[in-house]
Amino acid sequence: MERKEFLKRGFTTALSMAAIAPIMKACSKNADSGSTDNTSGSCTDTPEETEGPYPTHTPSSLVTSDITSDRKGVPLSINITVNNSNASCAALANAIVDIWHCDADGNYSEYGSTQMQSSDYTSVHFLRGRQTTNTSGLVTFTSIFPGWYQGRATHIHVHIYSADGTSLLVTQIAFPADVCNTVYTTATTYYTKGTQDTSNAEDDIFRDSLAYELATVEGNITNGYTLTHLITVAA
Repeated sequence: MERKEFLKRGFTTALSMAAIAPIMKACSKNADSGSTDNTSGSCTDTPEETEGPYPTHTPSSLVTSDITSDRKGVPLSINITVNNSNASCAALANAIVDIWHCDADGNYSEYGSTQMQSSDYTSVHFLRGRQTTNTSGLVTFTSIFPGWYQGRATHIHVHIYSADGTSLLVTQIAFPADVCNTVYTTATTYYTKGTQDTSNAEDDIFRDSLAYELATVEGNITNGYTLTHLITVAA
């Protein structure tokens, strides 16, 4: 089955497959993706991606900048700037930005006890949050460095809405491989699992759009890391 067709049909068939199949297919690229980001000075939209198998159930109830909750890991500050391609890539104020990602063990809150994720976190909401962009188009979150799970490179999910709640873009953010390798081989909570099994170049989401979805991540294990990323939408 084509990945695009899988996304249209949902996860029912996939859940009967081997464990790796549902994860890889559920996270594969949307059929209508393919636009490019504002990386090279042009003003075009960031690629659209699938929400994946773990979107937030009620994001409007999670208005918070510190999404860490009780999760342990290397501190990560997340700075996302949103620009408007319909206004010559001017900063987009008052946009609503939802983010979510897995914990150090590769598990998501709000899900669990399934073939795709055995750990049951259905009743908690860690590593999920919503913020509204300021006049510079910026939102900031406090979190931990994400872990990884089979078939995917390290990533953060992002869903952006206009001020009136209209969906503008669903996308994902990739991490530099060298930073991931450092975290996963030396930091407590991560190193017992080792480095991710899927590189950015092999990842179904990032392999044809990495240049537009790769964040800048700076810092170290001791003091934590800061992620900076620009997303351009048509608002």
